[in-house]
Amino acid sequence: MVIKSDRLPAPGETILGGTFLMNPGGKGANQAVAAARLGGHVSFVANLGNDLFGSQAREHFQKENINTDFISFDETEPSGVALINVDAKGENTIVVASGSNGNLTWQKLEPFFESAESNSLVLIQFEIPLATVEFIIERCAAKSMRVIVNPAPANRINEVLWKHVFAVTPNESEAESITGIKIDGEQSIKDAAHNLLEKGIQHVVLTLGKRGAYWCNKNDCGFVRAPQVTAIDTTAAGDCFNGAFAVAIAEGMSIQDAVGFACQAASISVTSMGAQASMPYRNKII
Repeated sequence: MVIKSDRLPAPGETILGGTFLMNPGGKGANQAVAAARLGGHVSFVANLGNDLFGSQAREHFQKENINTDFISFDETEPSGVALINVDAKGENTIVVASGSNGNLTWQKLEPFFESAESNSLVLIQFEIPLATVEFIIERCAAKSMRVIVNPAPANRINEVLWKHVFAVTPNESEAESITGIKIDGEQSIKDAAHNLLEKGIQHVVLTLGKRGAYWCNKNDCGFVRAPQVTAIDTTAAGDCFNGAFAVAIAEGMSIQDAVGFACQAASISVTSMGAQASMPYRNKII
C-alpha cells in the first residue's frame, strides 16, 4: 500500500500525502514477475494467506505466466502487507508485516525440490524464515542447483553455507551488515565485495542504486554503470535487478553482461510507479 508525498515524514510527524496506490509486492513476488516479464520460465514458491489478497495474488501470478503449483495457503496467518511512503525524488521508506511469509517452512518446499531439475536456478530473499533460507541453500547444493541469494532485508546466515552460493546480491547497507565494513567510497565497496568472496561465494554483485553495481569473482571484477534516468519511484528497483540478473545468468550471459542487463532493467523500473507494475518487459531492454 503506497502513498506518494512531497517528502517523507519525520518521526512523530503527520503530513498530507497525494496519490494512493494498492498493488502487489513482496521481494520474492516482485523478482518472480520481473524474471517472467524478461523472458524467464518461472516457478514461484510462496506461502500466502488464505484471504482475498492471497487469492488475488495467485491469479495475478498466473496472468504473468508464472507457475503457481508450489504456492501454499496458510490457515493461521494473513498475506504479508507492506506500507510504503514515496517522496517527490522517488525515495521511499517501507514497513512490512510478514504474515504468512513467516510460515514458509522447509516442509512446504519439498514438492518443489522433488520436481526441480538440476539445471534450475533458484533465487531467494530474506523475507522468509532464515531456517528456510538455509534449508534451500543446502538442498540446492545437494541437487547441484545454482542459488542466487539476495540478502534483503539484511540478516546473517550460517557462514558455512556461503560456499554453496553461486552469487550474492546485497545493496550497500546489506553488504555493511554482513561484512561489518562501512561503505563510504569506491575502495570500501571493493573491500566489502572481496570480503564476501572470501566466504566461498562464487560471484559477488554489490548493487549501488543509480550508480550501478560492482561485481567480482576469483578471476575478475569491475564496476558497471547504470543508465541515467529521472526516477519517479525506486520501490522494487532492487527486486527488478535481481529478477533480471537471474534471467541473464540462466540464459548463459557472463557475470559482467548479466549485471549490465540487470542495471538496464532496474533503471527502467524506477521511471514508473509501483512494485510489480513497474517491472519492464524484455522488448524494453536495449
